[in-house]
Amino acid sequence: MEVDKGNIYSYDTNYSGYLERKAEREEMQQASERKRQNILRKELEWMRRGARARTTKQKGRIQRYEELKSQSAPKMDGTVEMSSVTSRMGRTTIELEGIKKGYEGKMLINDFSYIFLKRDRIGFIGPNGSGKTTLMKMIDGRITPDAGTITVGTTIKIGYYTQEIELEKDAGIAYMDPSEKVIDYIKNTAEYVRTTEGLVSASSMLERFLFPASQQYSPIGKLSGGEKRRLNLLRVLMEAPNVLILDEPTNDLDVRTLAILEDYLDSYDGIVITVSHDRYFLDRVVRRIFAFEGNGTIRQYEGGYTDYVNRLEEEGRTPGDMTELSAGSRIGKKNVTETPAEKIDSAATWKHEKKLKFSYKEQKEYETIEDDIGALEEKLEKLDADMAANATNSVKLGELLGEKEKTEQLLEEKMERWEYLEELAARIAGQ
Repeated sequence: MEVDKGNIYSYDTNYSGYLERKAEREEMQQASERKRQNILRKELEWMRRGARARTTKQKGRIQRYEELKSQSAPKMDGTVEMSSVTSRMGRTTIELEGIKKGYEGKMLINDFSYIFLKRDRIGFIGPNGSGKTTLMKMIDGRITPDAGTITVGTTIKIGYYTQEIELEKDAGIAYMDPSEKVIDYIKNTAEYVRTTEGLVSASSMLERFLFPASQQYSPIGKLSGGEKRRLNLLRVLMEAPNVLILDEPTNDLDVRTLAILEDYLDSYDGIVITVSHDRYFLDRVVRRIFAFEGNGTIRQYEGGYTDYVNRLEEEGRTPGDMTELSAGSRIGKKNVTETPAEKIDSAATWKHEKKLKFSYKEQKEYETIEDDIGALEEKLEKLDADMAANATNSVKLGELLGEKEKTEQLLEEKMERWEYLEELAARIAGQ
């Protein structure tokens, strides 16, 4: 459900489908507006030739012209088009060596090492409380590790975006004074910032981040929650960092601001490090995943979140298996008791123990499911024809509509089941 410019739109799909449908809806609105403007131009020429309301036909045409003229053009979302804002980066970036950190007897990070490369796009994932934000704060120098070293190059400039906006002056750099003007909040960070296009003023950057001149001299207290977070994001970027740390950026950003951030990161010429539970954002932005797998273990996976999930499936695991690993649970195999000295089975051993195959029921279902889908599609075609034939019979039409909805639901379930069986068949064949 989307609330947009006073209207509510419903989309029977997931988030990526919503983005496609929204784009289609806006394109239709723009096409209608282009058509309206073309008609208006022609009617305006007719009016200028001295149209006189002497006939009923002419009166009607003038009335249609006035109606077209009074219509408002559809309001479209502003877009941010700007080049990367970064500082020069030297040879040494950020190097983590043997990092350890724990709290109250719980090991969060145990012997983690990584050297960040230029233009790295890294995502850290794991359950709440696993230590993701703790690691971000160590990278930013806000807290120190229990052991190990963090080396930050002399040219490295870190921009840290957090979902939290502090309300107290001594709470941190994300503090926002409600009485401060929007433009002063940005100017206090930088009055100008250098991009590949040249120097850009704070006012121009605000306009690019959808803060028009009329809003720039308003107090921050008048902004909505989403506008405050967008303003905070701009403040971070105005620091011209060459390393961006984004801690749960999607939790409280609206869709519009998320689109701004994702588009900006496409052209960002620095290192991006993000903590997120948002699968779509991770697939959109990152190219390497580090997963907190419990007991201080952080494991590296190449690709986005979908690639990470696919890798776990190949190893016979699921993301849920990694919320907490203990001596009494195996990776991918629960409720198996083992002695403390027993080691976790390797992925290869687990795959050998759990060889995939169809059950008898699945095999039979796989053999007939395509015929079942075909029959349901034929039934829908017949229902459409019957509905057209009974367009004036409201009682019969209601019955047919109810039957169609049930059939569409059955078809959707069959299609989802077919996709699962096809995927399972491919995995079985690949063993």
